Amino acid sequence: MGWIFPIVMTAAAALAMPARATDVKLHGRAVHYNVQGTGPTIIFVHGWTCDETSWSGQVPAFAGRYRVVTLDLPGHGNSDLPARNRFTMKLFSDAVEAVRAAVRADRIVLVGHSMGAVVIRQYALDHPGHVAGLVAVDGPLDIRAISLPPGSLPPMTVEMRGQLVGNMFVPETSAALRERITAMMLGTSQTTAAGASPLMFDPALRSDRTIPAPALTVYAGKPLFPIDPHTREMLPGWQQSQVEGTGHFLMMEKPEAFNRLLADFLDHRARY
Repeated sequence: MGWIFPIVMTAAAALAMPARATDVKLHGRAVHYNVQGTGPTIIFVHGWTCDETSWSGQVPAFAGRYRVVTLDLPGHGNSDLPARNRFTMKLFSDAVEAVRAAVRADRIVLVGHSMGAVVIRQYALDHPGHVAGLVAVDGPLDIRAISLPPGSLPPMTVEMRGQLVGNMFVPETSAALRERITAMMLGTSQTTAAGASPLMFDPALRSDRTIPAPALTVYAGKPLFPIDPHTREMLPGWQQSQVEGTGHFLMMEKPEAFNRLLADFLDHRARY
């Protein structure tokens, strides 16, 4: 239990540090982000039809020792839709890079939830020199097990969105959290939901390149994606863990358990 004291103390210190919310331009469109704290930089990347508030259980816990950056991917939260409503994984990677450059960070640890795991994987392929570590939260760092032929996914309808969101919870998920997550995900525009939903399954994203950065996947008790042991072929430094009794939003359902795993990764494995 020794990990609790420093996290509690740094969380208390972080409350005195005002968050700085601003935008950076990417292809003429605004990408919204928040910065809190000082120290080595962590960038948190949310998942499909979510936003930066997904990390509300992590920001105060880590902003006392780290510079914590959260962003809204294009088309999500307070960020603009992309030009011609064209979503690509490269666009999302570019958004992360625009934010990294704006905060003038050199080495960063990237934490990505769900689709955000594929975003940070793409970023590591695009900008390996900036990556001090990768942490996937119930999302795939190696997409070989989930990639599908083009056109094989049905169009993302409003009805399908509701069904998908409902499948992300477990009986232990509180009613209040279910309501909060459902409102966030169904409140995102249908343009974004339909445009971004196929991206992580795109076989064109498959790569044989090795990512040398240390990596961790923290799976939910009921993982949304298959646990793929072949991930280590792409990421030799990959490890995995699991938080039991959680659904897809484990970092919101059991933030203390997730924060303990993230703190251990930052303390012992990140290469700042």
